[in-house]
Amino acid sequence: MEGVDHLAHERSKAQFDVDQMKVVWVGSRHALQVSDRIARLVASDPVLRKDNRTMMTRKELFKNTLRKAAHGWKRINELRLSEEEASWFRHYVDQPAYTDLHWGMFVPFIKGSGTEEQQKKWLPLAYKMQIIGCYAQTELGHGSNVQGLETTATFDPKTDEFVLNSPTLTSSKWWPGGLGKAATHAVAFARLITDGKDHGVNGFIVQLRSLDDHLPLPGITVGDIGMKFGNGAYNSMDNGVLRFDNVRIPRDQMLMRVAQVTREGKYVQSNVPRQLLYGTMVFVRQTIVSDASTALSRAVCIATRYSAVRRQFGSENGGVETQVIDYKTQQSRLFPLLASAYAFRFVGEWLKWLYTDVTQKLQANDFATLPEAHACTAGLKSLTTSATADAIEECRKLCGGHGYLTNSGLPELFAVYVPACTYEGDNVVLLLQVARFLMKTVSQLPSGKKPVGTTSYMGRAEHLIQCRCNVQKVEDWLKPSVILEAFEARAIRMSIACAQDLSKFSNQEEGFAELSSNLAEAAVAHCQLIVISKFIEKLQQDIPGKGVKEQLQNLCNIYALYIIHKHLGDFLSTGSITAKQASLANEQLRSLYSKLRPNAIALVDAFNYTDHYLGSVLGRYDGDVYPNLYAEAWKDPLNESVVPDGYREYIQPLLKNQLRNARL
Repeated sequence: MEGVDHLAHERSKAQFDVDQMKVVWVGSRHALQVSDRIARLVASDPVLRKDNRTMMTRKELFKNTLRKAAHGWKRINELRLSEEEASWFRHYVDQPAYTDLHWGMFVPFIKGSGTEEQQKKWLPLAYKMQIIGCYAQTELGHGSNVQGLETTATFDPKTDEFVLNSPTLTSSKWWPGGLGKAATHAVAFARLITDGKDHGVNGFIVQLRSLDDHLPLPGITVGDIGMKFGNGAYNSMDNGVLRFDNVRIPRDQMLMRVAQVTREGKYVQSNVPRQLLYGTMVFVRQTIVSDASTALSRAVCIATRYSAVRRQFGSENGGVETQVIDYKTQQSRLFPLLASAYAFRFVGEWLKWLYTDVTQKLQANDFATLPEAHACTAGLKSLTTSATADAIEECRKLCGGHGYLTNSGLPELFAVYVPACTYEGDNVVLLLQVARFLMKTVSQLPSGKKPVGTTSYMGRAEHLIQCRCNVQKVEDWLKPSVILEAFEARAIRMSIACAQDLSKFSNQEEGFAELSSNLAEAAVAHCQLIVISKFIEKLQQDIPGKGVKEQLQNLCNIYALYIIHKHLGDFLSTGSITAKQASLANEQLRSLYSKLRPNAIALVDAFNYTDHYLGSVLGRYDGDVYPNLYAEAWKDPLNESVVPDGYREYIQPLLKNQLRNARL
């Protein structure tokens, strides 16, 4: 039955224009055309196959990754792909590699922290990949606490050089991707010391390996830190360890955009404000939020398609069994995750705008909105990555036993994704940073200082503390203003309650440590409000296409009411809604699931993922799951021989009761 679409019946139920939704998902008609063309280009390239990588040894996997990276670079140049096309190409290859850090961290950091001369020297080499860069910040003993880094860079005025050292075992650089085996250069972070004085942490460009034979340069000890969680997954990346022993670099390899060391060894702040460095951080975190919606949408696509294919129970008189997707228990777990994927996509889109806005303001020396932008990106990075990691695992469970097979695509997707909860800021640490900002904002309310951006709702604190949710019937929960006010009331009341509790402590830091769990919860409430408000703002735009806006409205309401259901304790304890209103919200949520049901397959089709990119037998576009699961089983190396290796040594003696004489 070649070419049969087992999900055609599901697709025929769609009540909206799927092609138009694809445009909404990816951002523009142009982006859809480019991404679609590149996705197909990658999928049709035999070098870029990935169905066999979970069975590879670490060495095979790493060599395969090097091959793909080199092949990808060759194809990008042969086809003369634009920067946008090249970025899509790397995205669809879908295998963590040293190039991710080269393009995603090394290049942006030199752009953000290097002087014009430094950029002119290093960026052309990086753009042509004549050097391979990584970002060496995290150490064996310090990750989140960057100010606690121990690597030193001491200026030697006699030779006009910095001398880098790893004075302790815990000062070893540990985790940087690409460092283990591939990188030739690093942006390495070290404590800058001149004339015995410690000026704090600064970035330095350091060559690690020879450009002739790739051997480590004198004084450099470098290698890979070992196997990581999962099969395939992030083991394609050479996360590394690095130690410096009196490694000398020229003075001009200190990244000097915001501070310099003069020839005489004097440390001088430049007239470029240090806040400019925040621009890079906002950029990286915005990318992480967009990546969260991508990873979540992949998992949801697999789970939704397989839930429509799989049938269990409910057969009457020998008829067909019920599709698993028709069970309310399946819908109440799956559909909020589908809604979350869209919610995270739109807040990610808004963060791109915020990054542009922040960059323009920084260039104009306007730093007023910077603390808010920093808190907002930190919080959204934390919220979206935690939710996505949990959601991928939930999608695996939603697929029953088969979700546990590597060829479901979910175990590898989970293993690749979960480090996002830790890198670029541990999620709990980030929430506490957001909480500090919220406490500061609350403390300034009496002075009449107006909160800005995503905290502007706090300027209406007086109203939000007293207001009562006016939901009286089920359909009231479909009004955006009602939803927004409930979320604003919950967020401000939680923040103010924390601020009041903090004021009871004579030592603020002690209070912060004691109340940190409550503070983190207040930060989550604030961040969920941002996601909801940006989804609602998206719906105020002109969105063409039959039924597209209606579907997005459904998804927005599902996301909001699901969060109310999940965090009901917050909403009730703050008095933001009543128990009766909570019950009406639940009733509305059930009815929204029923409205979404006929559109579920079409809504995941709108992600426009090729089978190659999805990498899942369960999530195949044509829904032809079982014959392909069966065929995949026979490809396992264990099935290369009918009788297993080891039978004669270990099974036969056992069966013949001859274990005593067998040589084990």
